[in-house]
Amino acid sequence: VKELIRQCFVQFRCQLVQEELIDQEAIFIDGTKIEANANKFTFVWKKSIEKYHHSLIEKSNQLYNELLENEIIPEMERESDEQLSLEELTELVQKVDDVVTEYDKQIEASSDVSERKVLRNERKYPKQVRKQLIDFVLRKQKYQQDFEIFGTRNSYSKTDPDATFMRMKDDYMQNGQLKAGYNVQIATEGQYALAYSLYSNPTDTRTLIPFLDEIEQHYFELPKHIVADA
Repeated sequence: VKELIRQCFVQFRCQLVQEELIDQEAIFIDGTKIEANANKFTFVWKKSIEKYHHSLIEKSNQLYNELLENEIIPEMERESDEQLSLEELTELVQKVDDVVTEYDKQIEASSDVSERKVLRNERKYPKQVRKQLIDFVLRKQKYQQDFEIFGTRNSYSKTDPDATFMRMKDDYMQNGQLKAGYNVQIATEGQYALAYSLYSNPTDTRTLIPFLDEIEQHYFELPKHIVADA
């Protein structure tokens, strides 16, 4: 459908040129915001994710140091001293899991009741750590996905990840409520719409050059004069 609509715009402009309704001297560009078909309460904010991610880094480093101190695992070769990568956290889960499995074998092999009790007590800590590490891995995966979706944006909607939360023009309550939406850029001449494009950036300043590039690539050759609002 996107390609069909583009072709319609191109053919429409050709018709306007043929009928001499436009002189191809200039194009006039302006943007407007349209609300996305997304739930208002599904926002994800970059600042919050950064805060949670930072907290996760601190907790995982602390846990790794604890495991070394308690001699549960040997020291690992790390990519960075600042944080454990997803692969390193997964490796930690495996190492702690091996320790728990070893305890399980020893408990099964022993027939001494008091020895089994001691081994069970020793196994408690690695079992708790394993659960915690699995949670860290899942959270790390989620935060990495969030950062990929954000790109250069500060927010996205869970029900429409391409939409960004922005202030709409139809703010009837005058309370600056943010809604999931898109910034639509439209190029016109003689009040005829000749090209359009959708962006996730709320401000027009960051969309002008990408929009001009898109016009050149997919719609028509740029005229001598390009007029945009302030």
